[in-house]
Amino acid sequence: MLPDPNELTRKVAIVTGGGTGIGEAAARVLAAAGADVVVAARKVERLAAVAESIRDSGRRCLAIPTDVRLEEDIQGLVEGTIAEFGRVDVVVNNAGGSYLFPMEETPIDRWDNSFALNVRGPFMLTQSAGRHMLAQGSGVFVNISSGAGLTGVAGGVAYSAAKAALQMLTRVVALEWGAKGIRANCIAVGAVASEGALRSWTRAGLIEQGILERAGQPEDIANGILYLATDMSRFMNGETIALTGRPS
Repeated sequence: MLPDPNELTRKVAIVTGGGTGIGEAAARVLAAAGADVVVAARKVERLAAVAESIRDSGRRCLAIPTDVRLEEDIQGLVEGTIAEFGRVDVVVNNAGGSYLFPMEETPIDRWDNSFALNVRGPFMLTQSAGRHMLAQGSGVFVNISSGAGLTGVAGGVAYSAAKAALQMLTRVVALEWGAKGIRANCIAVGAVASEGALRSWTRAGLIEQGILERAGQPEDIANGILYLATDMSRFMNGETIALTGRPS
């Protein structure tokens, strides 16, 4: 019998931004497919509640409070995962955020923070977790970008540029590590009804303009994450796929 491509039993997954929205949905979907999960985020109470709920479903789950902008937090996240589970097989770089300002009014500190959150954090986690994946000869990264990284969005210069950079980070990881058993792919999401994200897209006027027919649900993206995390996508590496609810 061929192995079930959805089966993640004996695999360990890290999900950043795992306390709400897409991250929470991804953690639950990966756990349902058999993975032991580490959820990371800054909001401790919500994070702990998600971890407890996943444990109640019969899977092992560890909550590690993490600010992905801080190098020491990233190191603690990876070291905590290895100490608890002994390995890391899947990393979902989901934590991110947007700031919307007209180009001429974009504060430099908001530009810097957007790159720290959306690019520097995923880079540090990819590098740190990647060293363990290289040693074991396998691993998968799933990075969560945005439609803004594909086409740009007026009023979102920092966010659009940062998400485009995340997409190129994904590609270079695949180019450098693909031959060593590691895959990295990216999802460019549209408007998703998760905490904060929908408000940002609404402020940008995309839904009112008819560019987006409806907001997606976190589960819509989580199912895509599951696809990229398993052998169902074993022939895909370095790609960015759009889950925006509309033709590209």
